[in-house]
Amino acid sequence: MRIYVDFDDCLCETGRAFSKLAAEMFGRDVPYEDMRFFELDKTFDLDDGQFERLMIRGHEPEALLSYKETPGASAVINEWISGGHEVSIITGRPFSAYEPSREWLDAHGLRKVGLYCLNKYGRDSFIKDSPFSLELEDYNRMQFDFAVEDSPRAFRFFEHLPNLRVLVFDRPWNRDCAFPNGRYTRCFDWAGIRRLVSERA
Repeated sequence: MRIYVDFDDCLCETGRAFSKLAAEMFGRDVPYEDMRFFELDKTFDLDDGQFERLMIRGHEPEALLSYKETPGASAVINEWISGGHEVSIITGRPFSAYEPSREWLDAHGLRKVGLYCLNKYGRDSFIKDSPFSLELEDYNRMQFDFAVEDSPRAFRFFEHLPNLRVLVFDRPWNRDCAFPNGRYTRCFDWAGIRRLVSERA
């Protein structure tokens, strides 16, 4: 099977890290469990300049390398790979974050997964024909059986895959969203994700 996995808040605890950063940089104390919006400027009530500073700080190499793994993620993904499944990390991180993101994956034992930067949120321009940088038309030619994603804003990237099963990693900012159809399932941990994929393997 071919499996799409989002990076932030599926593989690692980015939201928790940004909650601490916003408090540190701007005094905006919004606990992780109160982060009701995927849009961080809205969550932390930031103006455009503050939001840009937060994003720059949060995407610095030392910050990206410090994000804690979501429990169980690397073990499940490596089990899939050992079982012959193809796993691709499709991240909305800008291309400038590729190298530290690749380093984070390697440090967590995920050397065999592909890492691709897709401009999900209009944050970057990409190098044409790069093997680790996707234009939308290139992404749309990819096929997946499962996707692990936390962001409601990313659901539109699955519209071209009518048989895709989407496993929505439960996060505060997606708890009130309506799923597009019955192929979406809320998952609370990697053990649950593993079980659902194994049922179809």
